[in-house]
Amino acid sequence: MSETAFRQGKKRFFDNKKFPRGFAKSGDFTLAEENLLTLYGETMLGLESGELQSANAEEQHFLSVLANPEAAESKIERVWMKYVRLARGRKRFHTLNGRSKPDVSEDYTEDEPSLTEED
Repeated sequence: MSETAFRQGKKRFFDNKKFPRGFAKSGDFTLAEENLLTLYGETMLGLESGELQSANAEEQHFLSVLANPEAAESKIERVWMKYVRLARGRKRFHTLNGRSKPDVSEDYTEDEPSLTEED
């Protein structure tokens, strides 16, 4: 992993509410992204909530990225923006039903023999 001035959290970061099986097993994050979230997630959450103050330029830039997500440069900043979007954004809902309804004007019973007729 590249050298970073970003502080690691005092404990590993998990989100059991939105990702109960873990970040990587959710299918949304790679193993590398899961590693970044678990190592630095507590610090990023603390900086975002205001519980922690930035200790260096990298953490200060992270605070500016929170206001402007397009400015994310580092992997840590990009993975946090991805986490925020997936954990706090609207959940996509996919259905198997289509919007178009079948045309009921056709009568399919004309070609079928009647069940009441005896041969």
